[in-house]
Amino acid sequence: MNIVHYQHVMNLSAGGTTRTTTDVGTILNERGHEVTVITYDDTDVPDSWRQGDPGQPRVVRIDPPRPPLGRFARSTMKQVEPLVAEADVLHLHAPWDPPNPQFAAVARRTGTPYVLSLHGMLDEYSMRQRGLKKKLYMALVGRKLLERAACVHCDNETEAEQSHPWFPRGRTMVIPVILDLDLFEELPGPELARLSFDDLPDASEADADAVVLFLSRVQEKKGIEVLIDATERLRDRDVRCRVIVAGDAEVPGYDAQLMADIARRGLDDRIRFVGLVGGPKKLSLYEAADVFALPTRQESFGIVFAESLACRTPVITTRGVHIWPQLEESGGALIVERTADAFADAIVTLLEAGPPRRREMGEMGRAWVFEYLGMDRVAGLYETLYRNAVGHRT
Repeated sequence: MNIVHYQHVMNLSAGGTTRTTTDVGTILNERGHEVTVITYDDTDVPDSWRQGDPGQPRVVRIDPPRPPLGRFARSTMKQVEPLVAEADVLHLHAPWDPPNPQFAAVARRTGTPYVLSLHGMLDEYSMRQRGLKKKLYMALVGRKLLERAACVHCDNETEAEQSHPWFPRGRTMVIPVILDLDLFEELPGPELARLSFDDLPDASEADADAVVLFLSRVQEKKGIEVLIDATERLRDRDVRCRVIVAGDAEVPGYDAQLMADIARRGLDDRIRFVGLVGGPKKLSLYEAADVFALPTRQESFGIVFAESLACRTPVITTRGVHIWPQLEESGGALIVERTADAFADAIVTLLEAGPPRRREMGEMGRAWVFEYLGMDRVAGLYETLYRNAVGHRT
């Protein structure tokens, strides 16, 4: 099949949709499908895509949308129309992206079916954020966009149940996040991270501080302030641990504000911000951590949990994650309340359990990831999604 994605930005700092589009494109391309990604920011697409290497997905970079409505110029839509017309299916991402209705209109005009991935943006929590604006958009544009789609893709059953009332005549299909597990077959080991971050404790040493990893966008929703409060409680309980915060602040200056608060509380020797980390260094950082902790308020799926478990590092998170029952059942995660006390207690529980127990949890979590997110299984579901879409006229 010829599959065309419109993904507004391919930039990892903007969140997990970039990673998902990259992995979907890579894996389906390897299974013989032709994949094209249309974007106006190709910052983090693989070099082989950008260079147009034979047999690789193709990237088509277009001019950014114009303010104030965030829509593309007519000339830009004329540029992409032949790509959409030649496609078997058009894959759109994120219901709130203003140009999606423009792409949907091109798809209808050319007879190309389209599917749309929600990426956790239409569940109950998300609809409470700036709710009036979103409800107005759904009434004017969004419901029609989703109900005219050949299918709406959800990451999990909870997302499907919570979002479907907003497009009651639409069709949904649940497919878990796709993860390129080839990257996790041979892990780099923790030394790469320890060499990259020279003050990272070495957990193999008997007297070393434990490492707690927070890897995500740095924002209030992800619970960084909860983890800072938990770190203060751990210090007061004489628990030796270092918190590594890997990720960029979504709001400029927020990380500086947090660091000032950390210094005021005398925690600057316990919490370190290392910025956005990617590639093998990211996997090594997971491996160098004793615990991965994310006190998130809401996640539709949370690819970081799968990454951590695939690197054999146990997880602590909240019931704000839609797949928390699966994470808990995997044996690799503790699910707790979103409070500083609960996270401090959970961190102590895992640290006191000792390396053998943490390793056991990590191995169970890794086995779950490779079964539940097995590439053949999930890629087959995407192929079913696209085949069903081809059988549906827009």
